[in-house]
Amino acid sequence: MTDTPETDFADKMAYGDYLRLDLILGAQQPRSAAHDEMLFIIQHQTSELWMKLAVHELESACDAIANDKLPHAFKMLARVSRILEQLNNAWDVLRTLTPSEYTEFRGDLGQSSGFQSHQYRAIEFLCGNRNASMLKPHAHRTDVLAGLEGILSRPSLYDEAIRLLARSGFDVGPERADLREQRVESGRLRAAWAEIYRDPDRHWPLYELAEKLVDLEDYFRRWRFNHVTTVERVIGLKRGTGGTQGVAYLRRMLEVELFPELWHVRTEL
Repeated sequence: MTDTPETDFADKMAYGDYLRLDLILGAQQPRSAAHDEMLFIIQHQTSELWMKLAVHELESACDAIANDKLPHAFKMLARVSRILEQLNNAWDVLRTLTPSEYTEFRGDLGQSSGFQSHQYRAIEFLCGNRNASMLKPHAHRTDVLAGLEGILSRPSLYDEAIRLLARSGFDVGPERADLREQRVESGRLRAAWAEIYRDPDRHWPLYELAEKLVDLEDYFRRWRFNHVTTVERVIGLKRGTGGTQGVAYLRRMLEVELFPELWHVRTEL
């Protein structure tokens, strides 16, 4: 046996073949002659790849919690938090785009906008922020719409955590009749989390689950904040290309809580 690396790939799978790099690296097709459009495209394409992995991990975490496989779920949720950290770091690169540079190609984006990202919507739906009206931008894509409808028809990550608490003997109140509807914050659920936090040793797996969920939302909040800051830095208070109010809309999204009882219980401890 030698340490000579393989160099003949005429009939073998090479690195580029396995990763389908021709397809990936050929997907950047700027619509203008602006130098900085390449940055804008790659920033959003790589974000979508990370979001694809986040969706994959969140769906598996839901299944793991439903089947009482908490160590598996913890690993997946920790990975999602690291994915969100990657997404956060990516804003640092996009912030190098100045308003002058962005205006050179903004008109070539048409009505396209990150608001229309179906994978971002899937992440929100999976975590528990459910607003069926957000399906409208995807009505023209029956395959995408079906996927998002499927997520709405199933328990969210937080729903599965609440079901686990119920299986563990906690009074969490009745489950809402329609999983598509947004949850209403529950005093009973907050009291259940309070009991868990007051005696972590007795309820360690549930305590760890709670902290994994808080970690995830912590990173998600940072992603939203960095999004607002980056957009304001590049376009100010102008409307977004997709017709949203831009920064004003993004600021409202900062108030959305994925796991409200887990945040509000801290005041009671």
